[in-house]
Amino acid sequence: MGKVNKRPQVIRDLIDLAMYIAEDNLEASDLFLQAAEETFKQLAKMPQMGKMTQFSNLSLAGIRQQGIKGFRKYLVFYFPTDEGVEILRVIHGARDFEAILDEDITEGE
Repeated sequence: MGKVNKRPQVIRDLIDLAMYIAEDNLEASDLFLQAAEETFKQLAKMPQMGKMTQFSNLSLAGIRQQGIKGFRKYLVFYFPTDEGVEILRVIHGARDFEAILDEDITEGE
């Protein structure tokens, strides 16, 4: 079974998104967090499952994305690793995720 490594920002993303969802529906917020963890585990088992991203910034090459089951508007961005996956961010699909990821990479997180 693959290993899931989450960058610190992923925890902040999950908390922020869960709080946003909870404003409308507390139960959906809990389901979102469960679905995100299930998605991470699934990606660790099958790292090639996610779609390869096509970003203009070459430093973002190799990043894959996968929608969270039941919450498809929320995207998991990750790198496959030898042991499993490294989760980079969880971002709503309507946001400019290339700019967000680019900022993360340039900050050298």
